[in-house]
Amino acid sequence: MKVRFHLPDFARLFKFNSVFLTMMENSPEFFRDGVEIASIYGVFPPSMWNGGRVMHGMCHKDFVKGVTNYLNKKGIPLRFTFTNPMLEKKHLSDEFCNMVMHIADNGLNECIVMSPILEDYIRKNYPNFKLTSSTCKRITDPDTLYAEVEKDYHIVVIDYDLNNKFDILEKIPNKEKCEILVNACCNPGCANRSLHYQTIGIEQIAYANHIRKYPNVPFDSNKFAAEHPEAKAIFECKCEHRSLFDIKDLSTHITPDDIWNKYVPMGFNQFKIEGRTFDMFNLMEHYLYYMVKPECIEKARLTFLRNLSLNGAIIIPDHS
Repeated sequence: MKVRFHLPDFARLFKFNSVFLTMMENSPEFFRDGVEIASIYGVFPPSMWNGGRVMHGMCHKDFVKGVTNYLNKKGIPLRFTFTNPMLEKKHLSDEFCNMVMHIADNGLNECIVMSPILEDYIRKNYPNFKLTSSTCKRITDPDTLYAEVEKDYHIVVIDYDLNNKFDILEKIPNKEKCEILVNACCNPGCANRSLHYQTIGIEQIAYANHIRKYPNVPFDSNKFAAEHPEAKAIFECKCEHRSLFDIKDLSTHITPDDIWNKYVPMGFNQFKIEGRTFDMFNLMEHYLYYMVKPECIEKARLTFLRNLSLNGAIIIPDHS
């Protein structure tokens, strides 16, 4: 039995994830049966093609090469969140994104896509990358979902509003190529979710353009928000800062017991843990909750924290 998890952020959380992977290697007795790391998803900032969450920062070419080589040598794909829905043809030639794609073009790494124009561009120019259909597409109609699964995608990430609707899930063909987001922090049925993805896409493009032109001048997120008053509710949304304990009562939440006792027996074995913008302590609880045996969580937590400290990976939460 394989229970394959897709983990967040190979860039900002590189040390965090590398310490976790080392703990998996050194202390396999901590972990639930069948746990594997299927990929680590995210982007190297300032990737214009990024979507889902705005990712700030600047990664240099040597860092991109180092992270790619480190994870790929462990057999773990980088899966790029290239899900910006606001891309235009002029953005396809972005120098930074194409540099990253060239470095990672070895047949192991993957891309998550939403925009048809970017998907077509990647299929034509980087055919070695496996493609995932993004949950950002907001496919909630069952027949449309079933048709999406039949398309030429390596994985289809199911919209998490469908997480516990077993009458729909049971009818999905090829369940082994479907991925389920287990710890969604967004409000179920949120009417603003698609607008949120669009606003994030616009800001990511603005950020990438700003960094290219003014690399030493901080990007003013408050100014950007003021220039987009139509998205006020989006900027005031605090869902992504919810803790594990805040989301357990949401109708979209999936527990570890659900994974092993319901979803895996149905034929699903791909599970996503979100958390690219979580603080380290919150994300640690999600990792322990889903992948570690309940009786080992306290010992695993102490081991993880000690190793994080020794590796200089303690990250102070920042909700500014």
